[in-house]
Order: sequence, then structure tokens, then C-alpha cells
Amino acid sequence: MYQAQQRGCIILSIFRKKVFVKGIVIAAILLVLAVITILFTPSDSIPVLSYHQINDKDLNPLTVSTSEFDAQMKYLSENGYHTISPAQLISHLEDNTALPDKPIVITFDDGYKDNYQNAFPILQKYHQNATIFLISDYVNTYEKYLTWDQINEMQQYGIDFESHTLSHMVLTEAKSDAELNAQLIKSKEALEWRLGKKIEYIAYPCGNYNRHIIELTKAAGYKGAFTVNFGRSKVGDPVYALDRVPVFGCNSHTYLRFRLRLKCTQIFAPLQTFKTNLIQNNHPFLARLIWVP
Repeated sequence: MYQAQQRGCIILSIFRKKVFVKGIVIAAILLVLAVITILFTPSDSIPVLSYHQINDKDLNPLTVSTSEFDAQMKYLSENGYHTISPAQLISHLEDNTALPDKPIVITFDDGYKDNYQNAFPILQKYHQNATIFLISDYVNTYEKYLTWDQINEMQQYGIDFESHTLSHMVLTEAKSDAELNAQLIKSKEALEWRLGKKIEYIAYPCGNYNRHIIELTKAAGYKGAFTVNFGRSKVGDPVYALDRVPVFGCNSHTYLRFRLRLKCTQIFAPLQTFKTNLIQNNHPFLARLIWVP
């Protein structure tokens, strides 16, 4: 009995030491990340957050829960971030025009109805603005997507709407320039007619683009375009291939994960690029060894 108790105490002691050591290691890693972030994050780099759905039903990689989105917007509000529009961002990148302290762009792709039902009240609650990239053919067509009435109400508040093409075709898979121009131009024309404003910015569906698509995007009258590549924007960056900070990518969206992506973009963005390249080159095992929040 005594020996069993001794063994139990020894096991418990070893467990406590392991937990302590693990805690020290985690704390050291976080400290190193913090120092690297402070040293290597350009002071003039601007985060562009990328969201899709905000709800508590769709447990898929594109969805952030309502409570988590609320916590994220609260953090931005309480920490002095000021939301700006794509127009302000591009003007700064091209002409170095002044921006408010801690500028940030909040974007949503596709135009889901829950952007109105769940995200919009939270944006209002924390006095934030955002840009929603609409698939023009989906508006007022599919149950899961926004209606024109909802869009008009949000636009009156100050929410910006831009293009996500006509029908969400992956542009690099288009068979002709006619197909590409239909996606770029007809979406722009439809949104301008419906919203009574110039549509000058676009988010490429799935983030896919190439040099030819950029040229056609320019010719269609867009002043800037966004990808889904992980990164921040700074003066001198190409305005037709702007990076964003994706707030999606797995089925668990935590507040800590959001903070790490926002504050440590310069650390995790290159890791994400390397991980993606490994997957594309058929090295899934090596890719799993790289942790990106």
C-alpha cells in the first residue's frame, strides 16, 4: 500500500513538472513571438480582415460564431482600431494619404444573409464599418444570400458594397476573355445600377488570379483587387493583388486565434505560404507539422 502511494506521488510529481515545463515553453514561445512581432511588423502595414459567414449554425471552415465575432469587434473598438474603406486604403497605398490611427479594413466575401442578421448589429454596436463583396447574381436569388432591401439598409448606415463577380466563377478557370469580362463587367454594372454608386473594388473568387486577369480587372474600371493570401498591406504593394488576414480556415474560431493572426501576421503569413506550397507539392505530412493559427 505504501509503495503504491509512493509510486502515485512520484507519478504526480513528474506530471506536475511536465506541466510546469510545458507552461514555461509555451510562455517562452509567446514571448519570442511578441518580440519578433514588435521588431519586424512594419508600423505602416494595414490589416484587411476577411470574413464570410457569421452564425451559430453552419459549422464549416468559412463560419465564425456570433459570439466570437462580437468579441473580435469589441477588441478592435476597445484597442483604438479605426475601420477604413478600400478607397481610403488604396489612396494611402498609392499616394500615401493620411489615415486615422490603427487603421483596419473589415471585409466579407459572398454576401451571406447572416452578414445582415448577425454581423450588422454587432458592427453597429461597436461603431464599426465594413465592406461586403457581393456575388451580384446571388442577391435576391438564393435564400442564404442578401436581398436588395437588406443591402440598401446597410448601405444607408455606411456599409460599403463592392464586387465579388457575377456568379463566383473561379477566374483562372474561365475559357475565354468573354467569360472573364462577363464576370468582371456585368457584376460591376449590375451593382452600380442597383446601388447608385461606383463599384471600384473587387475580391477575386477563391483568391485566384494571374497577370492577364489583373489586366482585364484594370480595363473593367476597378481601382483595386483583393486576394485571400495571408498578409498585410503597405505602401508600395500591388493594389490589384492585396493580401488579407483570413478569419476563417478551420472549424474552431477562437478569440486567441484571431488575436494571433491580427497581431503576428508577419510571423504566420510566411508560414502559411510555405504550408500551402507543401500541400500543393504533395507533401501533406510535412504541411501538418507547420502550425498556423
